[in-house]
Formats: sequence, C-alpha cells, structure tokens
Amino acid sequence: MFLFDLFRSFLPLHNPIGFGSADFIEFALAAMLVLMVALHGRVEPAARRLAESRAWSMVFLALLPIVLRLALLPRFPVPTPSGADDFSYLLLGDTLAHLRLANAVHPLRQFFEAVFILQQPSYSSIFPLGQGLVLALGQLFGHPWVGVALSVGALCAACYWMLRGWTTAGWALVGGVLAALEFGPLNQWMNLYWGGAVSGVAGCLVCGALPRLRRAPTTRNAALLGAGLGIQLLTRPFEFVLLAIVAAAFLLPGWRRFLQALPIVGVTLLPAVSLTLAQNKVVTGSWTTLPYMLSRYQYGVPAAFTFQPNPVPHVALTPEQDLDYRAQSIVHGEGPDTPANYVARLGERLHFYRFFFFPPLMLALPAFLAAMARRRKLLWAAGAILLFALADNFYPYFYPHYIAALTCLFVLVSMAALEFLSRWPAGRAAARLVVSLALAHFLFWCGMLCGNQTMLLAAGRFDTADFINYGDAEGRIRINDQLASLAGQHLVFVRYGPQHMFHEWIHNAADIDGADVVWAADLGYEENQKLIEYYPTRRAWLVEPDARPPQIAPYP
Repeated sequence: MFLFDLFRSFLPLHNPIGFGSADFIEFALAAMLVLMVALHGRVEPAARRLAESRAWSMVFLALLPIVLRLALLPRFPVPTPSGADDFSYLLLGDTLAHLRLANAVHPLRQFFEAVFILQQPSYSSIFPLGQGLVLALGQLFGHPWVGVALSVGALCAACYWMLRGWTTAGWALVGGVLAALEFGPLNQWMNLYWGGAVSGVAGCLVCGALPRLRRAPTTRNAALLGAGLGIQLLTRPFEFVLLAIVAAAFLLPGWRRFLQALPIVGVTLLPAVSLTLAQNKVVTGSWTTLPYMLSRYQYGVPAAFTFQPNPVPHVALTPEQDLDYRAQSIVHGEGPDTPANYVARLGERLHFYRFFFFPPLMLALPAFLAAMARRRKLLWAAGAILLFALADNFYPYFYPHYIAALTCLFVLVSMAALEFLSRWPAGRAAARLVVSLALAHFLFWCGMLCGNQTMLLAAGRFDTADFINYGDAEGRIRINDQLASLAGQHLVFVRYGPQHMFHEWIHNAADIDGADVVWAADLGYEENQKLIEYYPTRRAWLVEPDARPPQIAPYP
C-alpha cells in the first residue's frame, strides 16, 4: 500500500498541462528559487529594516496570516464547526459573550445532551475559559471565527517578540514569517474552533519574558511573565503547571535577583486564578472542581490519565455519549499503565511534532545540537520540550494543541539551527536554501488550493499537515443554509442512524430558547411532543445526518 501511494503521487492529475503532485512540487520549488534569486537584492535590505523595528514587525506578522486567510475566503469560507470540541468551545464563547460563566439548566435538558457539555448543575461547556474568551471577542465583532483569526495573528507577532529575546532581529523576523505560514491560513488552528493559538501566545509571553527578566528584572518583564502564565492557566491548566516549572528552572540560577519580581508575577497571575475559581463555582458548585473534572465524574469523559483507572459514568448516557465513552476507555486501556506501554506511546507520538516544522526545516535540526553546545540557554529549551513530552505522554490521547505553549520554542529550535549554520559561507547558503524550500512548500499548497476542486481532492490526500475546510462532505452547510433561508424559528430533531460514529449534530446556543434554531435529540414521537408543545411557534424538522446525503424534512 505504501508503494502504491508513493507511485500514485507521481501520476498526472486532471489539469491542462498534465502535472502530477511531484511536478507541481518541482515547479513550485524552481519558481520559488528563481524568485528568491531575482528579488534577493531588493527584499533582503527591506527585510533587515523591518526586522529592526519591533513595532512594525509585530504589526506585519500579526496581519500576515489573517490577510492570507481572508484572501482565501471566496474559495474557502469561514470554517463550519463540525465536532464536539468545536461546539463545546462555541457554547463557552457564546456564554461569555452574554457576560455569564454558565447558563441555567433547561427544563427539558434530556433533549440537549451532547459530548463535552454539562447539563447540570448548569448548562455549560466543560473547557477552561481561554479559548472561549477569544471566541466571545470574535462574536462581538460579528462571528466567533474572527477571534480565532485574531489569536493566530497575535501568536505570530508574539513569536517574533519572543525570538528577539533569544536571537538576532533578522532571524526573529524569519522565524515570525515561517510561523505565520506554518500556523496561519492552512493550519487547523486557523480553521477549527478548539484552539491552539491562545496557549501559543501564553508560551511566547513566558519564554520571551524569561531571558529579558534575567537581563533586567523589571516590573514590565515580570508582568509579562505573569500574564503568560495566567493565559496558560485559563487555557491548559495541566500544562500551566509544566510551564511554571520550566520558568522556575530558567530563573533558578541567581534566584535572589528575581525575588523582587515575584510579587508582580503573582499580582498579574491573580486575575486568571480568580476567573478559574469563579468558573468552577458557577459551573460545578465547587470552588475547586474544574468543569472538566465534573464531566469526567458524570459522563466518564474525557478519559483519565493513563496511570489512573478508567472513570465510571454516574449518569445515564445517550447512545452517542456511550460510544464516545467506550472509545475513550479503549484508548485509555483497561489495565494499569506499564513502562513498556509508556515508552511505546512516546514513540508513537513523535510524528505529532511534525506539526511544528515545515519539512525542509528538519534538515537543519541536527545543527541545533551543535548550537546547544555553544549556547547553554538552548539546553533549557530542549529540556522544556522534553518535560512536556514526558508529562503529556500520560494523556491517552494527544494533539499538538496540548503543547501549543511550546510553539515558540520549536520555532526557536529551527532559528537557532539556521543561525548556527549561517556562521559559515557554505552554511549561509544552506540556511537560505532551507528557508526557500519552506516558502516553496507553503506556496505549493496555496497553488493547489487555487486549482480546480478535482486537482485539490486528488493531491490533498498526499499532504501531511495542512488543514483547510473545503467542500461540504457532511452536508452541514447545505442544511444550515436551508434553515437560514426560511423565516421564523426552527426546532430540529436529530435522528442518528444505527451506524452513527462520533459526528456531533446536537449543538445549541447559550440561550437555547432565544436561538433561531434549536437542535434536539430524537427521543421518539411521544417524548418529542413535549418539546414541540414547549416551542409551539417553532417549525419542527427532522434531520438524518447519517443518510447519504444527509436529509432534512418537515417533522412528521
């Protein structure tokens, strides 16, 4: 199968010039190299002037990924939420946009049960506040996705600012540009609602404040460190602990100099701690119980750490919730974790780290080992990555956004390697070539997106990391558009098929009764009448998402 896929990737696609995927790659690479040579004399001086201006560089890098994604909107519109994570985070953002931390329990909550959403003692998302805050900000500007785009732009600008504390202005700008292309318009962090960039910003603030704080323990640097830790607490509480540990390790040598900065770090961190405690109290009724933990007690998901036993649900599960619970239990494993399982899991997850690198940048990674020998501070960066990898290996599942706080460190690893290579004439040419190849990689896939749909579908299966929404495979856009085109308010019963697998369709706004469309589980004719009588002015529909194509019809 591997050989079949390999050779298939070289077959001509449906296009006028008969290019296959490999032909497009070669053409994009050649065009990029020719363009780099032709523009080198003009681009490099302008880039150097831009790199020296922190403010203009940060503005440029904040706008770059957003402008590139906006340019693709005519062909690839605002992402359509499609999974339980997306819907739970959108509920959180909508709740916060209404200036609430939780919502009242609905009197007919049995119709609205969904994965990763609590129905009692409050109607709430199970996730921390961080991503919800940016979605709420986006909603204030007209759409939650605006917040997603702004968070990615902030990540790229913050990545440049962080790199300025570790490397030269020129390499910081290169790192910022590559971050904008890698984590920007084609990346899942820009095209999903469950986040990554917010935690990435937190990591940039912490990792950028640390070297500055060591050089000058000022109020500003201490406040930035506290702000970064606070954002991480609001986004990934477990990784907040890890980030705090690596920050303390960085400052440990000469720790007496930083004692005066600790109160400032604490004061800056206090709002995040207060918000977390307040969310716990309002959502779960306990100051110390995270919504995430209550969901695990009630529904058995999300799965526990691998060194913990599988949780046991304490409420009746819907068929969809039960399917998710059994799937997560299988991934977790029934027996106790063993060292052999731990090591095997660690090896299996190495491919996830590809997410943080353009493939050409991997050619330069061996030079990072030599760079560490010359700059001992880089050992700390490697140690931080190792700690996160070892600690997060206790998760049964793993996704790149779990370690998004290290995004800037992965970029730093690439830039430190390229900077080390550029110390010699031959290495300087090699570093420029690697950067050119990374740009060619991005331009190739942008070119594929600008091609016809057939060519994109044919070549897309050979991509390894880029993610952008195209098409309407699940039929959600068609059904949403049909409902939006009709006047009045709607009640949509969702009837899953017997082979339904994980694709969540039941999702609702924070104010269920006030929404234009209410999505509800089909609980049978007699039970459904209760909801129809509760919403006498709504037009009732039946959606069957597992039909091919998904069907919507007036409720019988």
